[in-house]
Amino acid sequence: MLSRLAFIIIIFLLVETYSFFAIKRVFHSKKAIATYSICSLLILIYFIYTISGFNRFAGQSQHSLLVLAFLLLYLLTKATVSTFLLMEDMYRMFALVFNYFFRKENQKMIPSRRKFVSQIALGVAAIPFFSILYGIIEGKYNFKVIKKAVFFDDLPDSFDGLKVMQLSDIHCGSFDNKEKIKYAIDLINQQDFDILLFTGDLVNNFAEEMTPWLENFRQIKNPKYGKYSVLGNHDYGEYTIWTSDSDKQKNFEDIKKLHQKIGFNLLLNEAVYIEKEADKIAIVGVENWGNNFKKAGDLNKASENLTREDFKILLSHDPSHFELEVKNHQKNFQLTLSGHTHGLQFGVEIPDVFKWSPVQYVYKHWAGLYRDSGKFLYVNRGFGFHAYSGRVGIWPEITVLELKKIQKG
Repeated sequence: MLSRLAFIIIIFLLVETYSFFAIKRVFHSKKAIATYSICSLLILIYFIYTISGFNRFAGQSQHSLLVLAFLLLYLLTKATVSTFLLMEDMYRMFALVFNYFFRKENQKMIPSRRKFVSQIALGVAAIPFFSILYGIIEGKYNFKVIKKAVFFDDLPDSFDGLKVMQLSDIHCGSFDNKEKIKYAIDLINQQDFDILLFTGDLVNNFAEEMTPWLENFRQIKNPKYGKYSVLGNHDYGEYTIWTSDSDKQKNFEDIKKLHQKIGFNLLLNEAVYIEKEADKIAIVGVENWGNNFKKAGDLNKASENLTREDFKILLSHDPSHFELEVKNHQKNFQLTLSGHTHGLQFGVEIPDVFKWSPVQYVYKHWAGLYRDSGKFLYVNRGFGFHAYSGRVGIWPEITVLELKKIQKG
């Protein structure tokens, strides 16, 4: 613990030192340098005061999420500046060693710092600064509708063209703008869909977080085949401290009731059929099952009355479940819908061309449509936001999947 803290302090001091010298080299005014130093000190004091006073019983609030967002803004900007100056110092150290052996007469042993490097560093640092700032102000509500066609050879004929709306990771406790949420609900209702499937994380921790937003989510229209949902890792109240087990259990029961209040049919390790003409599809919902998170899901129990030949849509919050259990399960789950990763709410994405996020180094499947072992997985990027009160490059998602039957011959 102490070694980790020491490492963090060293990195922090390096970032602060390099940033200071960059400012000092570009702005020669003592007044400007003093203003920068005082502002940095006051910001750090505020961050330390806020983080040290975090109430684990209350959990994360809109204020604490914003503080973390601005801390990210502050540190990432300075880290960008520091990277350039660190690279310059590596060059200067190399030059020092080289000149020690091959220095010409009147040549400096070590090159001086160059002002233009600091200017470039500050210019490049403006990119993450304004990107993260946009993500805090607008990006977290920059809702995108993503439409995909998914083709199956065993889709029942009557369901050819079924339109599935997927929502995931609402995290209503993070919201701070009524108009933006109203806009998002209107955007959902403008879409053509036959069934709505929600893949978990309705709240951050507490059932009461949904109170200001109940009417909004009640406005989601009722499609032909209904609205179904499952729980995510945040729906168990695991990320706070409880005064008693009974309080935690009551909160959990209240969270489950929220699904009914907004018109969602919550599936707890169970399956239901939707039917059309002589055909049927199984909607299978498991509780959260994550590799590094709560394992309450029971796929065997949820599918005990199903056959391998049944066409199934599985709702499982964490995509690691697909990789570790679902894709090779004997019951043959043709389509799995997940969320959880949020795409880290940070990355670069050109639709259908390129996508990158640091989260891909943790999750094999982290955003969009995948096919593996003959099965499909769709990972929704999330409707809401958490931890970082913003989004950069990976936008909040409303998904419409159209299921299509591959015509033989």
